[in-house]
This record gives sequence, C-alpha cells and structure tokens, in this order.
Amino acid sequence: MRYGDWGERSPRWAGIRSETVDVQGTSVHYLHARGQAGKPAQLLVHPMGATGTFWLDVIPLLAAQGPVIAPDLPGTFAGHTETPHPRAAMAHVNARFLQAFTRTLGLEHLTVHGWSMGGLVSLLFARRATVVERLVLTSPTLPGPLASSEALAWQTLGRLTLAAAVPALRGTLRLYGRRLLEVKLRRGDPVTSPGGGLDLARGDLTRVSPELLALQTEEGRQMRDQPDRMADAIVAFASVISAMYVDRRPALDAIDQVRAPTLLLWGEQDPLIERSTVDFLLERRPDWGLRVFEGAGHLMPMELPAAYAEAVAA
Repeated sequence: MRYGDWGERSPRWAGIRSETVDVQGTSVHYLHARGQAGKPAQLLVHPMGATGTFWLDVIPLLAAQGPVIAPDLPGTFAGHTETPHPRAAMAHVNARFLQAFTRTLGLEHLTVHGWSMGGLVSLLFARRATVVERLVLTSPTLPGPLASSEALAWQTLGRLTLAAAVPALRGTLRLYGRRLLEVKLRRGDPVTSPGGGLDLARGDLTRVSPELLALQTEEGRQMRDQPDRMADAIVAFASVISAMYVDRRPALDAIDQVRAPTLLLWGEQDPLIERSTVDFLLERRPDWGLRVFEGAGHLMPMELPAAYAEAVAA
C-alpha cells in the first residue's frame, strides 16, 4: 500500500511519504519523513515478513531527531520492493542491500534501528558501514547461549534439516501458497506479522493503534494475490535460524566487532527472544545499553511507540 502522503490514510501519519528509488536495477519502495534538517538520518529496518509500515506510529516521533527512512527489504513477504533473485531475503544479502540503498540515497550519517530479523540485518550492516553512527536493536534475532550438546546437534542435524527443508517448502508454497493465505484470511489472521500472527508476539495488542492494526490486516489480504512471496519468507526464516543456531560465527563476529554505540531494547513478554539471549549479548558487549519494557512483547515499537522514541532519544 502506498500514499503520496500517509495523512490521507490517517492524520497521525501526515507527512510520511511513499517513495521509490532504483538500487542497482531493483525498484525499492520506502517510507520517508523529512524530519529536522541537519541531524543524522534514522534508518528503520523492519522484522521478517513485514514492511516499513510496521514503523508508521514510530516514524513521526523519530522525525524530531532527523529525517526518517523505512525501506521494504527485498524478499519480504509483503511490501513493494522487487525481489531480484531467490536469495534476496537472506539476512546477509539484506545487509549488502542496505549498503547499496544508503549509497544510492547519499546517506552519510545514520542512526540505524533494527527490529527482530531487522536487528540481525542492521548489525551485519553496521559491522562494515562507517556511515552508521548509532545502532538500536529491538528484540534482535541474534545468537544466544547454547550448550555444547545443543551446538553439536544444530551443526549436524540442524544443518541437514535446513538444507533439505527450504527447497521442499519453497516448492510446496508455490503450489499451495494462495490456498494457505485464503485459509488464514477466512480465519481472520493477520499474515504479514513476524511469526505469522500478531497475537503470537504476546504483549498487549490493545495498545496498538486501531489504524495500524487495520492496515496490517489489509496488507495481508493484498498478499493473497502474491502467494509466491511466501517462498521468500521461508528463505528469510531459514537465514535467521542459521544465524542463531547453525552458522553463528558471522553474527557473533559482528556482535564483537561493531563499533557504533548500541542500545538494546527488549519487551519482557517477548516469546521469541528470551532474557537469556539478552544477557548473553550483554556479557559479550557490556558497553551496550539496555532498556527493558515491562508488559511488552515482540511488537514493542507498535505497542509503545512513544516509549520507544523516548528511549532512543535518551
């Protein structure tokens, strides 16, 4: 869904524009709010299977800190960015995309916000991008503690399972993806959220604005006509699982080597990212800041946009 000014959709989103740019031959859609001139741009990286619209309630609040840009990543299940190749949805490929995207827009000073899989992508991007001056990671899908026996199981059986399952699931979804989407929509399930349904993220969804909930439901219905994109979601999911459990070294190296001051945000009711992972990250990087949001789940920026913006500003 695109608007020249999202104020047409809701007054709360006035001043946010849908824009498109060509990045190395790929048409990329992003949301843009001008924000206060002369301050670093805020680059917002959405969760797996979502779009830049997940940030809509946060964008106006962050605009006081500078221009805000929220792209739809290539290979995402929803959104308007083209998928240039079958591996486009992988986390490390998305990180390279952000390098090309920011160069295309001429962005030189960035605060990068990564949410869920967007946190993994943002970290991999920030590890090598000198334009990243600050990093905000919200419930990021990063490695946590693993016992030696667990690590061995993931290195053997886990690796084989992922290698076999991804091609099989991609083929199945190409054949039956539309039917699966229609079943979900008949049940009233949102289909663009991380984990397949907003309710799976826990927290208090009554705090999410009705406008944003309605938008996510509409975008889910629009995906019924693009079932092939469900296959890209499988690629993204496998990429996250690999980074967290199988091939952990690139993410661990990025955690150790990123130099941008980093703030970690986490909702205590998050069912996807456990407190043990948060503690593991802080043990490796005691210089990172932490803010815990009581009662919030994996959708904390949706639930508490004002608190999110306040934490980042501080």
